Amino acid sequence: MKGLKIVVLAKQVPDTRNVGKDAMKADGTVNRAVLPAIFNPEDLNALEQALRLKDKYPGTEITLLTMGPGRAAEIIREGLYRGADNGFLLSDRAFAGSDTLATSYAISQALKKIENIDIIIAGRQAIDGDTAQVGPQVAEKLAFPQITYAEDIISAEKGKIVVKRRLERGVETVEGAMPMVVTVNASAPDCRPRNAKFVMKYKHARAVSEMQNADEDYIALHNNRPYLNIGEWSVNDIETKAEELGLTGSPTKVKAIENVVFQAKEAKVLEPTDADMDELMKELIANHTIG
Repeated sequence: MKGLKIVVLAKQVPDTRNVGKDAMKADGTVNRAVLPAIFNPEDLNALEQALRLKDKYPGTEITLLTMGPGRAAEIIREGLYRGADNGFLLSDRAFAGSDTLATSYAISQALKKIENIDIIIAGRQAIDGDTAQVGPQVAEKLAFPQITYAEDIISAEKGKIVVKRRLERGVETVEGAMPMVVTVNASAPDCRPRNAKFVMKYKHARAVSEMQNADEDYIALHNNRPYLNIGEWSVNDIETKAEELGLTGSPTKVKAIENVVFQAKEAKVLEPTDADMDELMKELIANHTIG
């Protein structure tokens, strides 16, 4: 059996899990300068699923695709360190301000440049938006079938993919035809750590925009080792309509953002007895906290 052609959609996001008092600007936007940029957690779960398929099916190729400013190339390097084969950075000021509709449009157009894709895998959602819309919208624009809430990709062979889904009330196993878009839950296995050999191999990998101020020796290194060149596409490298990109192509508008701080007003100390536990359950049910 031939290997699979897999594309993993990944995003560099501000670490909104550690939000402090300075995390929001006066205009209600995220102050990205004070929040570290990280690999979106569920996209790491997605990458692990791709790597497991690569382990299972020899000859499989994993390509990462991310959209963002030049610094987002760090996401590609992180993927290479863990076992991905290559990656592309989709970067242009024309993409700035994109909502999920404009983002999925740009990504789907970029995916059309990558031929013979078998599976597109993405995290269920990004922690900076929590919309869970980009993956399904990409599937719709490419006319690919999709499987969401994936927890494990069981197999992908003979043109069919079998996936275990984790839903609110249980688990189900579904089958679909490739090419397929799969979005992965946080309940899926964590991504494996960096591989020391891959770190040494790819630590100098750079995108085109990162090489603008490089010296001659560094440029020569990249010319001699083509695998260090991270692909970078601008709006001119993909076939798009300007009116569907960036702010112009984004119908979603944020009316207001409210910064809410939770504060405990009262506390109750319970003894570790059945009677106290029963009393607590009755109280929670009575005030509709549960049930």
